[in-house]
Amino acid sequence: MRKTAWASALLSGLILSACQNPSSEKAQGEEEISDSTTVENVVELAYEGEGHLANIRQLTAGGDNAEAYFSFDNSMAVFQSNYEGWEVECDQIFYFNIAEDDLINNRPKMLSTGMGRTTCSYFLPGDTTIIYSSTHLGGEACPPEPGREEGYVWPIYEDFDIFVADLEGNILDTLTNSPGYDAEPTVSPNGDKIVFTSTRSGDLELWTMNLDGSDQKQVTSGLGYDGGAFFSPDGTKLVFRASRPQTAEEIAEYKALLARGLVKPSDMELYVCNVDGSDLQQVTELGNANWAPFFHPSGEKIIFSSNHKSKRGFPFNLFMINVDGTGLEQITFDEQFDAFPMFSPDGSKLIFSSNRNNGGTRNTNLFIADWVE
Repeated sequence: MRKTAWASALLSGLILSACQNPSSEKAQGEEEISDSTTVENVVELAYEGEGHLANIRQLTAGGDNAEAYFSFDNSMAVFQSNYEGWEVECDQIFYFNIAEDDLINNRPKMLSTGMGRTTCSYFLPGDTTIIYSSTHLGGEACPPEPGREEGYVWPIYEDFDIFVADLEGNILDTLTNSPGYDAEPTVSPNGDKIVFTSTRSGDLELWTMNLDGSDQKQVTSGLGYDGGAFFSPDGTKLVFRASRPQTAEEIAEYKALLARGLVKPSDMELYVCNVDGSDLQQVTELGNANWAPFFHPSGEKIIFSSNHKSKRGFPFNLFMINVDGTGLEQITFDEQFDAFPMFSPDGSKLIFSSNRNNGGTRNTNLFIADWVE
């Protein structure tokens, strides 16, 4: 579940979303480039200390853009956006060619139906189809967002189901049909399994299934929100974010919110387990919100977003940690929000969402960088 609304709320209310300037004009002095490796940036997009990121390039300029994930061949990315300039009312799914397409000046191809709200898209093997989650079977309108009566909460729309679409936007298959929330799907690098989050067991748990939706199996069972899962590079493990209410008061609050289709994401840690749920291990014990994890290409480290250093809700920055919980390293040094990191399958690039260079607006944009070890 992509949560740029958290950043929007972060900047105004303050908790997690936004970034860049909606203007379609290039920043003054920015040269025309076709790939992050082509020329050095004229507009400085890196902050001091970001030594792992080289040749950072801004990909979008307006709205909330997030959860950009590479194709298997490294050439494309699929993502979600609510940018009004692209004539959408809430999050819809788009894709683009990374080296060739100019998203700052041109609207990319939309793959979702334009109805309902979407989230969490991912390429399937062969790079001719994607999966994504959408509420459109429950209604054509964007579902209402929750108020702030309970503080900052994420909606768990029970109309979310998981679909397969081609690169023309035609829906080819519906993979889930259980009542309740089915969303947040990602695909194994081995090309054989999908992991997703579902409420079908009464709680927000991880499940796996085959690419055709068959053999659906529950992976996790601990009380709390388990979500945002990704496979390790060898396809044998999962990393995910989880809340684990402990006290009677915390448990009661979690259950009451979930009954209303809500979850509070302000206290989450990272976990890893085998694909079948065995050997479950907690990776972080940092406090606050630790989320949006993704395996380093080595499979031995995890990059993630966290506000654990903050006492006011932000900034969120990217951090790296060993799978055993040692060796914490800060990767980005934004003053507001960096999240949704993903390494390209070949390990050469990192794509992420950020509030940097947004001209003081509340926009969240996509950035790509060469990864430097």
